[in-house]
Amino acid sequence: MADVLSKTSLFSSINQSISVFPKSCNFIKSGPCCSLKLKSNPSTTSFSSNSDFHGKRIVLQREPRRTSPSQASTINAQTALRIGKAHKWWGKGLQPNMKEVTSAQDLVDSLLKAGDKLVVVDFFSPGCGGCKALHPKICQFAEMNPDVQFIQVNYEEHKSMCYSLNVHVLPFFRFYRGAHGRLCSFSCTNATIKKFKDALAKHSPDRCGLALPKGLEEKELIALAANKDLSFTYTPKPVEPVPAPALAPAEQVVAAEAEPSSSNKELVVPRGLSFARDSEDKTLVAAGR
Repeated sequence: MADVLSKTSLFSSINQSISVFPKSCNFIKSGPCCSLKLKSNPSTTSFSSNSDFHGKRIVLQREPRRTSPSQASTINAQTALRIGKAHKWWGKGLQPNMKEVTSAQDLVDSLLKAGDKLVVVDFFSPGCGGCKALHPKICQFAEMNPDVQFIQVNYEEHKSMCYSLNVHVLPFFRFYRGAHGRLCSFSCTNATIKKFKDALAKHSPDRCGLALPKGLEEKELIALAANKDLSFTYTPKPVEPVPAPALAPAEQVVAAEAEPSSSNKELVVPRGLSFARDSEDKTLVAAGR
């Protein structure tokens, strides 16, 4: 008995609460035998011994592990990052000729740097179901047309810019090429994907333009520069006066004939003078002479 009490006092010295519960044992010929059963509570560790405590069960209870605020914030950030990557569907399946713009200036520069290449600007939103369903097919078109530049514009990150560009429906596409500027613009979904195929087939053939790339229209650039939410500056081009077209020699003759000649002009004759007209010259003759 004294040996049992000494071992019990040894366990009580640890900073854990110990409780002893009696348990009935099944006796067989080889001696007493007790069964082990783990409780469902993960913060409680239980064990039993069949030698010194004669069938008694010892349960050790410990406090749950605590995490510091910095560790909790780190765990939350990592969880949010994993969830964000899992839900970033617009970043899957991207091809080398696809990129997402970061600002209005990036969009303008991307259109100008494309030169004579066909550029497809894809306006999408992460919460748009039609955009998500159409994204894999857009990636397939980009893979089949490596000479075409695909530019993605995230509506949720660039709402103000899309408003200045008059984009109010999603998914929305605009086609640009070199000096021609904007070729077409339309909205389509999986059900109307033929519209996208036809536009791509129509404008994909290579074309050589001698003029500089146009990119966005003048009014769109002015609208972006006037938007206070965007860090974009643009100086409108000065309007040059249009000179009058030069007339060809034949046109000059026609214009000269249209003007009244000096011979056909009426002369104002002073009072008391008479006007005599000859077949070849004109003279003023004094009245009464």
